[in-house]
Amino acid sequence: MTLRVLGVDPGLTRCGIGVVDVEKNRRATMVAYGVVGTSPEESLDQRLLVIATSIDDWLDRYEPHVLAVERVFSQLNVSTVMGVAQASGVVIAAAARRGIPVALHTPSEVKAAVTGSGTSNKDAVTKLVTKILRLDTPPRPADAADALALAITHAWRAGSGAAVATTGPGSQSLTPAQRAWADAEAKARRAR
Repeated sequence: MTLRVLGVDPGLTRCGIGVVDVEKNRRATMVAYGVVGTSPEESLDQRLLVIATSIDDWLDRYEPHVLAVERVFSQLNVSTVMGVAQASGVVIAAAARRGIPVALHTPSEVKAAVTGSGTSNKDAVTKLVTKILRLDTPPRPADAADALALAITHAWRAGSGAAVATTGPGSQSLTPAQRAWADAEAKARRAR
Protein backbone atom coordinates (compact mmCIF):
# COMPACT_ATOMS: atom_id res chain seq x y z
CA MET A 1 0.00 0.00 0.00
CA THR A 2 1.19 3.49 -0.81
CA LEU A 3 0.79 6.04 1.97
CA ARG A 4 -0.25 9.53 0.89
CA VAL A 5 0.82 12.24 3.32
CA LEU A 6 0.00 15.93 3.12
CA GLY A 7 2.66 17.94 4.96
CA VAL A 8 2.05 21.47 6.20
CA ASP A 9 4.65 24.01 7.31
CA PRO A 10 2.20 26.41 8.98
CA GLY A 11 2.48 30.17 8.96
CA LEU A 12 0.26 33.17 8.42
CA THR A 13 2.39 34.86 5.75
CA ARG A 14 3.56 31.66 4.02
CA CYS A 15 1.99 28.28 4.68
CA GLY A 16 3.90 25.54 2.86
CA ILE A 17 1.95 22.53 1.63
CA GLY A 18 3.31 19.35 0.07
CA VAL A 19 1.88 15.96 -0.85
CA VAL A 20 3.97 12.81 -1.20
CA ASP A 21 3.22 9.17 -1.88
CA VAL A 22 5.50 6.77 -0.03
CA GLU A 23 5.76 3.09 -0.88
CA LYS A 24 6.47 0.28 1.58
CA ASN A 25 10.15 0.34 0.57
CA ARG A 26 10.26 4.05 1.65
CA ARG A 27 10.50 5.32 -1.94
CA ALA A 28 8.85 8.75 -1.89
CA THR A 29 7.29 10.48 -4.88
CA MET A 30 6.23 14.11 -4.99
CA VAL A 31 2.57 14.57 -5.93
CA ALA A 32 2.20 18.34 -5.50
CA TYR A 33 3.51 21.28 -3.53
CA GLY A 34 2.80 24.95 -3.09
CA VAL A 35 2.56 27.86 -0.70
CA VAL A 36 -0.52 29.68 0.52
CA GLY A 37 0.39 33.30 1.08
CA THR A 38 -1.44 35.99 3.00
CA SER A 39 -0.60 39.64 3.49
CA PRO A 40 0.13 41.01 6.96
CA GLU A 41 -1.98 43.98 5.90
CA GLU A 42 -5.11 41.78 5.83
CA SER A 43 -7.14 41.19 8.99
CA LEU A 44 -6.40 38.02 10.96
CA ASP A 45 -9.82 36.52 10.23
CA GLN A 46 -9.34 36.99 6.47
CA ARG A 47 -5.82 35.53 6.58
CA LEU A 48 -7.05 32.44 8.43
CA LEU A 49 -9.96 32.13 5.99
CA VAL A 50 -7.55 32.06 3.05
CA ILE A 51 -5.53 29.30 4.73
CA ALA A 52 -8.69 27.36 5.67
CA THR A 53 -10.11 27.54 2.15
CA SER A 54 -6.79 26.52 0.61
CA ILE A 55 -6.24 23.56 2.93
CA ASP A 56 -9.82 22.41 2.29
CA ASP A 57 -9.06 22.47 -1.45
CA TRP A 58 -5.82 20.50 -0.99
CA LEU A 59 -7.49 17.90 1.26
CA ASP A 60 -10.37 17.45 -1.17
CA ARG A 61 -8.14 17.31 -4.26
CA TYR A 62 -5.42 14.97 -2.96
CA GLU A 63 -7.29 12.90 -0.32
CA PRO A 64 -4.31 12.16 1.95
CA HIS A 65 -4.30 9.26 4.41
CA VAL A 66 -2.67 11.43 7.06
CA LEU A 67 -1.71 15.05 7.64
CA ALA A 68 1.75 15.94 9.03
CA VAL A 69 2.08 19.39 10.60
CA GLU A 70 5.15 21.10 12.00
CA ARG A 71 5.06 21.52 15.76
CA VAL A 72 6.97 24.46 17.16
CA PHE A 73 8.58 23.61 20.49
CA SER A 74 9.73 27.08 21.43
CA GLN A 75 10.53 30.32 19.79
CA LEU A 76 11.54 33.70 21.14
CA ASN A 77 9.19 35.70 18.93
CA VAL A 78 5.76 35.31 20.57
CA SER A 79 3.86 36.93 17.68
CA THR A 80 5.38 34.41 15.25
CA VAL A 81 4.46 31.51 17.56
CA MET A 82 0.88 32.81 17.77
CA GLY A 83 0.59 33.05 13.99
CA VAL A 84 1.96 29.54 13.53
CA ALA A 85 -0.39 28.21 16.21
CA GLN A 86 -3.41 29.91 14.63
CA ALA A 87 -2.56 28.58 11.15
CA SER A 88 -1.92 25.11 12.61
CA GLY A 89 -5.30 25.12 14.34
CA VAL A 90 -7.12 25.90 11.09
CA VAL A 91 -5.24 23.13 9.28
CA ILE A 92 -5.76 20.54 12.04
CA ALA A 93 -9.48 21.35 12.26
CA ALA A 94 -9.86 20.87 8.50
CA ALA A 95 -8.33 17.39 8.76
CA ALA A 96 -10.44 16.54 11.82
CA ARG A 97 -13.66 17.43 9.95
CA ARG A 98 -12.72 14.77 7.40
CA GLY A 99 -11.54 12.17 9.93
CA ILE A 100 -7.95 12.39 8.66
CA PRO A 101 -5.36 11.57 11.34
CA VAL A 102 -2.95 14.38 12.22
CA ALA A 103 0.70 13.92 13.21
CA LEU A 104 2.86 16.65 14.69
CA HIS A 105 6.63 16.68 14.16
CA THR A 106 9.20 19.15 15.47
CA PRO A 107 11.61 20.86 13.09
CA SER A 108 14.55 18.94 14.58
CA GLU A 109 12.74 15.62 14.04
CA VAL A 110 12.16 16.52 10.40
CA LYS A 111 15.76 17.63 9.86
CA ALA A 112 17.07 14.46 11.48
CA ALA A 113 14.79 12.20 9.42
CA VAL A 114 15.57 13.84 6.09
CA THR A 115 19.22 14.87 6.47
CA GLY A 116 20.50 12.72 9.34
CA SER A 117 21.15 15.76 11.56
CA GLY A 118 18.62 17.60 13.69
CA THR A 119 20.60 20.81 13.33
CA SER A 120 20.71 21.00 9.51
CA ASN A 121 19.85 24.29 7.84
CA LYS A 122 17.04 24.94 5.34
CA ASP A 123 19.38 24.60 2.36
CA ALA A 124 20.40 21.10 3.45
CA VAL A 125 16.75 20.10 3.92
CA THR A 126 15.83 21.42 0.47
CA LYS A 127 18.79 19.65 -1.13
CA LEU A 128 17.92 16.28 0.44
CA VAL A 129 14.19 16.65 -0.29
CA THR A 130 15.10 17.26 -3.93
CA LYS A 131 17.25 14.13 -3.94
CA ILE A 132 14.78 11.91 -2.03
CA LEU A 133 11.93 12.88 -4.36
CA ARG A 134 14.15 12.66 -7.48
CA LEU A 135 13.22 16.19 -8.58
CA ASP A 136 15.04 18.06 -11.35
CA THR A 137 14.86 21.37 -9.49
CA PRO A 138 14.55 22.17 -5.78
CA PRO A 139 11.04 22.97 -4.54
CA ARG A 140 10.72 26.70 -3.86
CA PRO A 141 10.19 28.55 -1.67
CA ALA A 142 11.75 26.82 1.35
CA ASP A 143 8.30 26.60 3.02
CA ALA A 144 7.19 24.18 0.29
CA ALA A 145 10.36 22.09 0.69
CA ASP A 146 9.76 22.01 4.46
CA ALA A 147 6.19 20.77 3.91
CA LEU A 148 7.47 17.98 1.66
CA ALA A 149 10.10 17.11 4.30
CA LEU A 150 7.34 16.87 6.93
CA ALA A 151 5.37 14.48 4.74
CA ILE A 152 8.44 12.31 4.08
CA THR A 153 9.34 12.30 7.77
CA HIS A 154 5.92 11.14 8.85
CA ALA A 155 5.74 8.37 6.29
CA TRP A 156 9.20 7.09 7.18
CA ARG A 157 8.55 7.27 10.92
CA ALA A 158 5.05 5.79 10.74
CA GLY A 159 6.37 2.70 8.99
CA SER A 160 5.57 1.26 5.63
CA GLY A 161 2.02 2.05 4.68
CA ALA A 162 0.73 2.76 8.19
CA ALA A 163 -1.57 5.77 8.32
CA VAL A 164 -1.23 6.43 12.02
CA ALA A 165 -1.06 9.61 14.03
CA THR A 166 2.01 10.06 16.21
CA THR A 167 0.19 11.91 18.96
CA GLY A 168 -2.89 11.31 21.02
CA PRO A 169 -4.63 8.19 22.26
CA GLY A 170 -3.57 4.98 20.57
CA SER A 171 -0.41 6.52 19.15
CA GLN A 172 2.33 4.16 18.08
CA SER A 173 6.14 4.35 18.17
CA LEU A 174 6.63 7.85 19.59
CA THR A 175 10.10 9.28 19.36
CA PRO A 176 11.78 10.36 22.63
CA ALA A 177 11.06 14.00 21.73
CA GLN A 178 7.38 13.22 21.07
CA ARG A 179 7.12 11.30 24.36
CA ALA A 180 8.68 14.25 26.22
CA TRP A 181 6.21 16.63 24.57
CA ALA A 182 3.23 14.36 25.38
CA ASP A 183 4.40 14.05 29.00
CA ALA A 184 4.75 17.85 29.27
CA GLU A 185 1.25 18.34 27.82
CA ALA A 186 -0.22 15.81 30.25
CA LYS A 187 1.56 17.47 33.18
CA ALA A 188 0.24 20.90 32.12
CA ARG A 189 -3.34 19.54 31.94
CA ARG A 190 -3.03 18.04 35.45
CA ALA A 191 -1.75 21.39 36.81
CA ARG A 192 -4.86 23.30 35.65
